[in-house]
Amino acid sequence: MAGHSKWANIKHRKARQDASRGKVWTKVIREITVAAKGGPDPSDNPRLRLALDKANAANMPKDTIKRAIQKGSGTGEMGAIEELTFEGYGPNGVAILVETMTDNRNRTVADVRHAFSKFGGNMGTDGSVAYLFNKLGIVQVDLSHDEDQIMEIALDAGADDFTVTEDYFEIISTPANLSAITEALKKNNIETLLAENTMRADTLVNLDQDASEKVLKIMNFMDDLDDVQEVHTNAEFPEDFVEKE
Repeated sequence: MAGHSKWANIKHRKARQDASRGKVWTKVIREITVAAKGGPDPSDNPRLRLALDKANAANMPKDTIKRAIQKGSGTGEMGAIEELTFEGYGPNGVAILVETMTDNRNRTVADVRHAFSKFGGNMGTDGSVAYLFNKLGIVQVDLSHDEDQIMEIALDAGADDFTVTEDYFEIISTPANLSAITEALKKNNIETLLAENTMRADTLVNLDQDASEKVLKIMNFMDDLDDVQEVHTNAEFPEDFVEKE
């Protein structure tokens, strides 16, 4: 999972930088709006609960959150935000999966297609790379907590796997069990560093430093597009890979 960890760490650092500029709010608002289509009550809507956790972590004002819920649930101003997933290949043939939320399909298609072509990749057809990825629930907890306690809570709540990295404990589950795990941790006064549904590939493409830099450029460019929520890849960055500023 070295490559996944590298991209995850880079992405989360970018998210913190974006949050300081308020840039992350746009993505979280879209996420709340789409999640709220499943109902405005977070107690009955696990996806909305996760989106609200992200909003609170980004210090989003309550009024902004309320409007996003109302818009998505149909109790406020209606907006046609839809979810679109794009598939393609980047440098060195790595697979790239791009999840978007948009109110303008044509704009988003053009932006994602441009990103692929700009960095030597190409956008594929539906199903061209999606089969390489599995949807998982991921929870990360700080290493300051007791490992045995975290593992016991996670497994009892339905986790499928538990690993220890250099930076955090990582809990892996099905998307359906993610909410139960985060709730169980909260009941034990354990805060999470991250709790989200993500896509991970079974088969990885090993890259050297030069190839990693090329792939990271397209990943960062994609991630900065306004309509893009998440970018996933099967690239395996080397353990000693250092991102150039």
